[in-house]
Amino acid sequence: MPERDDDPISERSPDPEGYHPDVTVSRDDVKMGEASEADFAAADTDPVADESETDLLERLNGDDATERQRAVLALAERDPGEDALAVLADLAADDPEPLVRQFAVEALGDLAESTPDAVVAAADDPDPWVRAETIVALDHLDRERHAERIAAALEDDHHAVRRNAVISLWKGRGDDALEALLALTDDESDRVREWVAELLGRIEHPDTEGALDDLRDDDESVVAKTAAHALDGSDSMSGPPGGMAPDGADPTGSRDRPPQL
Repeated sequence: MPERDDDPISERSPDPEGYHPDVTVSRDDVKMGEASEADFAAADTDPVADESETDLLERLNGDDATERQRAVLALAERDPGEDALAVLADLAADDPEPLVRQFAVEALGDLAESTPDAVVAAADDPDPWVRAETIVALDHLDRERHAERIAAALEDDHHAVRRNAVISLWKGRGDDALEALLALTDDESDRVREWVAELLGRIEHPDTEGALDDLRDDDESVVAKTAAHALDGSDSMSGPPGGMAPDGADPTGSRDRPPQL
């Protein structure tokens, strides 16, 4: 399998041909405090850790959505064969449970050698969290090839999709993303605006200071604080923007707190 970025948002190794912010982004399946017991159960792959790939594939054909989610996550921790990847592609395209489709897209983004058609099609999934995960997968698989589709996601009606697209766009374009970032300084979502502030702070250009000055007066404190950090060049923000701790936890309970991408 060819080497590629481990994470579309937080790169673990330098790449002289790319632009890699030292920040992480999260997606939100449920708001903090609203996760069901089934959601937590699906994330625990210990019960199936010793199962063969054949057994896991059988679980993917079951009626229980929690078990399908768990099987997808377990497969993602291995090096599944082509048959398993084909089943994951089918799930990404057709599973009736959005979380299963989302997890399948995530797994394909991590495991596939080339971009499956199901991942490309998932960019139009009716569920916003599947679409947000699709941007992550496309960034993992071939950011340059999918640049046009990623840029189109800036027009999505859900903040998580736009947020992931903003960061992928910056990673691909670097300073050349300035115009797109400036156009999003008044985005309706504070999640997007805080990331715009974070990334503008990484671009040296006369127009960034004025934009960050405006964002420092944003009605949402998280945006204002991120812009202030960007303006003063502070290194005190040890975690991602949004008031999140370095471990990805959200002490306020008001921000997205999904599994880390």
